[in-house]
Amino acid sequence: QVQLAESGGGLVQAGGSLRLSCVASGRSFSSFSMGWFRQAPGKEREYVAGISWTGRRTYYADCAKGRFTISRDNAKNTMYLQMDSLKPEDTAVYSCAGGVLFSDRAPTPDDFRFWGQGTQVTVSS
Repeated sequence: QVQLAESGGGLVQAGGSLRLSCVASGRSFSSFSMGWFRQAPGKEREYVAGISWTGRRTYYADCAKGRFTISRDNAKNTMYLQMDSLKPEDTAVYSCAGGVLFSDRAPTPDDFRFWGQGTQVTVSS
């Protein structure tokens, strides 16, 4: 079993940046595709970005393209989400998730099997 723990959330002004981290404990982190989701109050959970187990394939939702960058360091069992040019509408709880073993395609929302608790990101205008 893999446990996920997010960090790096906080309060930032519009136009600012944050880097979220997702640290995995347990077996085989490097073998799973991974991703980031977010959920704002009163809204459904949204798939923001995903990365294959090798890091060669990535996916970005339209809301993230050009502003967010997903990456992973398998040696550190850690995945990152660099968020730049933040907007108030980016305010949400951001959660990391683990998906499919040894899949080298960009993950889809249905791939994800286990989740972290989430970290709050608040962007003020």
